Amino acid sequence: WDSPFHTAWQPGAPAGSARWFLGGRLNVSVNCLDQHVEASPNRVALIWERDEPGTAVHVTYRDLLDLTCRLANTLKKYGIQKGDRVAIYMSVSPLSVAAMLACARIGAVHTVIFAGFSAESLAGRIMDSGCKAVITYNQGVRGGRTIELKATVDEAVKNCPSIKHVFVAQRTDNKVQMGERDIPLEEEMSKADSVCTPESMDSEDVLFMLYTSGSTGKPKGIVHTQAGYLLYAALTHKYVFDYQQGDVFGCVADIGWITGHSYVVYGPLCNGATSVLFESTPVYPDPGRYWEMVQRLKINQFYGAPTAIRLLLNYGEEWVRKYDRSSLKVLGSVGEPINKEAWQWFYQVVGEGRCALVDTWWQTETGGICIAPRPSEEKAEIVPAMAMRPFFGIVPVLMDENGEVLEGNDVSGALCIAQPWPGMARTIHGDHQRFIDAYFKAYPGYYFTGDGAYRSQQGYYQITGRMDDVINISGHRLGTAEIEDAMADHPEVPETAVIGYPHKIKGEGAFAFIVLKEQTAGVDHIKEELKTLVASKIAKYAVPDHILVVKRLPKTRSGKIMRRLLRKVVTEQSSNMGDVTTLDDPSVVQEILDAYQKYKEKSSS
Repeated sequence: WDSPFHTAWQPGAPAGSARWFLGGRLNVSVNCLDQHVEASPNRVALIWERDEPGTAVHVTYRDLLDLTCRLANTLKKYGIQKGDRVAIYMSVSPLSVAAMLACARIGAVHTVIFAGFSAESLAGRIMDSGCKAVITYNQGVRGGRTIELKATVDEAVKNCPSIKHVFVAQRTDNKVQMGERDIPLEEEMSKADSVCTPESMDSEDVLFMLYTSGSTGKPKGIVHTQAGYLLYAALTHKYVFDYQQGDVFGCVADIGWITGHSYVVYGPLCNGATSVLFESTPVYPDPGRYWEMVQRLKINQFYGAPTAIRLLLNYGEEWVRKYDRSSLKVLGSVGEPINKEAWQWFYQVVGEGRCALVDTWWQTETGGICIAPRPSEEKAEIVPAMAMRPFFGIVPVLMDENGEVLEGNDVSGALCIAQPWPGMARTIHGDHQRFIDAYFKAYPGYYFTGDGAYRSQQGYYQITGRMDDVINISGHRLGTAEIEDAMADHPEVPETAVIGYPHKIKGEGAFAFIVLKEQTAGVDHIKEELKTLVASKIAKYAVPDHILVVKRLPKTRSGKIMRRLLRKVVTEQSSNMGDVTTLDDPSVVQEILDAYQKYKEKSSS
């Protein structure tokens, strides 16, 4: 124990391997930073593709370690200790990555909250996790617009007694209101020591929490631990994308999502990779943004969401062909199932038909990719729009309605995983029973993913979508109950039911059915108020595309809303309503169908 890193440096350990501490103790930041600084300090760790086009910033491993240690020492100075929770509400930047790694270095637990969430969503997550501090920017910049991050934090922490300090970094030159608990972050970091001894962590200590939507209204804080999570993120990054030393890895996800945690930060940095941080949007300043960036930064692996591909597809091929994409070797898709048209465009137009395209299936709860076309035998076939092959150690099974395992191929069922893997979530913060109920109760002895899947004749897996009341809007997972809860706060709206429906760009959109109180006037005004409510309580992406007023909702005798029927109405499968005998009053179906027809005619006119 004589060196500051204990026995982290094991002579002869292969470069890029995770170095463990004695007795199963480790520190994730050492694996992601110190080992690479020791071997090649000037290797570029991060390329920050700022919102302002063509202004990339390169950060070496040595720079990132310096940034991380100074930030870690600043947190310690203000009383943040091992086990404390810290909220990070920042746009994608080297400083937000350093904030995550600084927490890891001192043994604090970070919870990154997507910088598009409203003050109310932010406050709910801070309160549920009991955060002691928030790290934020004065403002964010995205798509040429300024986002008021500090003002949102101020609004949120009014109701959060656990918050002792708010660390404020500068992304723009604009001054923001600073109060007594606010600390100017860069100023403090400039005074801090650039060496910070890493805390020795147990392999099962908590590394981070990340909130995700469940089928009930309250978001759940998914807990990931040190060793298993890092190992799984690093292995999947290396093998699914065939990452080679010297490649530039471009995952365009936000750090507020699990994809940003595993494939922008932890996986690539553990492997000593060069990782791109994308702060902007796919259409700013024009729809060529991704591909201009690929050309300029010479990106080798490009990992993005189907919703962005569907959006860009509408702008035509010239925006892609304008730029040299010869550096690309592997393309990846994440966040939702990709449709065939988007897959073909991504493969043929973007990848010129020569890049492997990996459609990856995984979840916040799985920590990393579980099913993807690669790794596989060399040149093995890739079927369009199919996740296909389980990763090492992942044992998928399909279950029928009676909870029996479906054998053989060409079958569909509930997708479960039959044995544990290193990256799996360990619990839901503060509610282990909910964790058990959500993932292990439906099919005892198996992890239930909440998704349905099809196993093809060749034995490959295709994900068919959620089996519960969770929808996926542009890759954002959202419980319909969350939207319903937000709308239920309107005094004129006693009842709501929200369902997902297929949307050309977003994959799924939200469609709301609402019941108004008697004698309510100004329906259009109420609809606008409802949209504002959802945006302020959750986020703008959660706002329903359609709101239809109905006299009543289809309910069973026990009072449960039959959303399945509403889905059939919206997807125009009303000829095939299935069993409606359990409805309290089956005539409600025709009533809603008539209202929907009228709404459609009005919309099209």
